[in-house]
Amino acid sequence: MARRVRKAVFPVGGMGTRFLPATKAMPKEMLPVVDKPLIQYAVEEARAAGIEHFIFVTGRGKTALEDHFDHAPDLERTLRERGKVKEIEAVTAWMPKSGQVSYTRQQEPLGLGHAIWCARDLVDNEPFAVILPDDLILARTPCLKQLVAVHTEVGGNVVAVMDVPREHTRRYGILDVQHDDGRLARARGLVEKPDPATAPSTLSITGRYILHPQVFEHLDRQERGAGGEIQLTDAIAQTIDSVPFHGLRFEGQRFDCGDKVGFLHANIAFALHRDDLKDQVVEVLKSFQLA
Repeated sequence: MARRVRKAVFPVGGMGTRFLPATKAMPKEMLPVVDKPLIQYAVEEARAAGIEHFIFVTGRGKTALEDHFDHAPDLERTLRERGKVKEIEAVTAWMPKSGQVSYTRQQEPLGLGHAIWCARDLVDNEPFAVILPDDLILARTPCLKQLVAVHTEVGGNVVAVMDVPREHTRRYGILDVQHDDGRLARARGLVEKPDPATAPSTLSITGRYILHPQVFEHLDRQERGAGGEIQLTDAIAQTIDSVPFHGLRFEGQRFDCGDKVGFLHANIAFALHRDDLKDQVVEVLKSFQLA
């Protein structure tokens, strides 16, 4: 049986240039979907999967994100004095406990692989999860919890995957599939952003990973890949001969919240999923219907 996954890494050092000017002074991970920031959804998903240690790889200008995972004494005192019990719960109930959150800095934007490498000493020698907050997933069973269940069975590296149109393969890490039962695919290789004509499949990695610590041995080499960056997928690919690698077609809907239209789509979908909002949102959407 595989070792239990206790730690999750959240790479949150990016500048969020696609959402300027909104992200000029606010981390993109703090953009709200309905009434919660993206990073909170990510942390809640990790906690639902049994994660106990939350590791943030940050950069400059991320203090608002760090403050979000701390108490706000003035706000909490005011809410308490006014008897706003639900509001107090909304700002405190989901918070990790003291000692469960760690921060490290990615001082140069050298790619996702480099961001994960920056967390190596905090992860230590055990399997760990990676969650990209830009990839927001609406699912009955949280996506990372689905991956943890599979990892318990097969060990090694397990990633969330989805089929994409062939013309989009140049946007993703793509699996070279050895065996596929329609739900779980075992891969013999992995290619970062291949040309559609040469892509080994259309099965692409989404922003959820469970990784074997051996990946750090390859990230230590600081080798540049696609786009001149240190690619996490390249390091994973180099472990395949010694560490099994599987892709799980997760149950749920993924929203690319690093894209403006994807972000708007997520807001609508998550609002429609809430009993207190869905009827009003339906009426608003009807008002936009074109003749």
